[in-house]
Amino acid sequence: MKRFLFACGLALIAAQQAPAQSQNQTPAARQTPAKPPTTAQKPKPGDSGDDTAAPAEDAGGSEAAGEGEKQPPISFAGGELTVTQQEEYGEKVLAFDGKELARNYDVRYDRTVNVGGVDVAMVDVGDGGNQCGPAKVLVWKPEGGGDIRSLTVEQDDCAAPPAAAGAYAIYFVPFLLPGDSRPALQWAPDTGLVTSGLLSYAPEPGTGWTDVDPSQYRNIVDAFHNEAVYKTARMILGDRLTDVATSLLVGGGTETTPSGAFYASGCVPHDCGGNDGFMAVDAKKHALYFARRGEGRPDAWPPLKRWPADIRAALTKSFD
Repeated sequence: MKRFLFACGLALIAAQQAPAQSQNQTPAARQTPAKPPTTAQKPKPGDSGDDTAAPAEDAGGSEAAGEGEKQPPISFAGGELTVTQQEEYGEKVLAFDGKELARNYDVRYDRTVNVGGVDVAMVDVGDGGNQCGPAKVLVWKPEGGGDIRSLTVEQDDCAAPPAAAGAYAIYFVPFLLPGDSRPALQWAPDTGLVTSGLLSYAPEPGTGWTDVDPSQYRNIVDAFHNEAVYKTARMILGDRLTDVATSLLVGGGTETTPSGAFYASGCVPHDCGGNDGFMAVDAKKHALYFARRGEGRPDAWPPLKRWPADIRAALTKSFD
């Protein structure tokens, strides 16, 4: 219990210290895609991005560095951090005085913070593409001297936890999908990266079907913040809940059927066409409908024969 309460405290600290981002938004709403690529495939000459969001502004006050823009060297720890790219569509390399620290297709200096008396450079490093946040690379020199050190903090391929810097530690509080639990992490120069506790997804207490408002959802996954929707989804999907929610992440707003239900389709980041999802909400009837499609016919919960005709038509429209 103490570890759980401590983790909750970290979440509050991170919410206060991190850039203004709503934890009630999906990654699709919170993250700005990089260019290129737009899928998990590595970019090739001639590839073109299909991202619609504007390039992200640099969080640390340095110049925003988009594709093809040269990032100036950053003075750090008596030397220079550099981000270089040898080929037009090649990887970018993060280095300190010529020593390579990390490389990928999207490398951007974020900011430098002081943690417990040690300057720490924070750099975003990732594949780029649609809806996947980058990992955070920490760069520092130990107190008293020594060689430059670096650490990459990530939890999986597409859920790198955002970082919030405090006076004595950097906190990593993960974004949670419905049904999901992940560790909250913290890093300090003297202790390294440690687990602080476990965070679990929870809907907004006391919210019911009358509170459902699709006009407020940037992505239909936001509907799970409603307690009535969340509890019903858990009963229908069981341990499939997180996987189905993930299949909706790359998506936009909702549409409405003639009967008044609203729906949306989406896909797993970097796997559109190979792992697609569908969700419909009928708030008047207190009913939910889910479908997920891989290479074959879609699975549906409840079975398709129990779906109203207009919601089945919406599914067909979404998956065709």
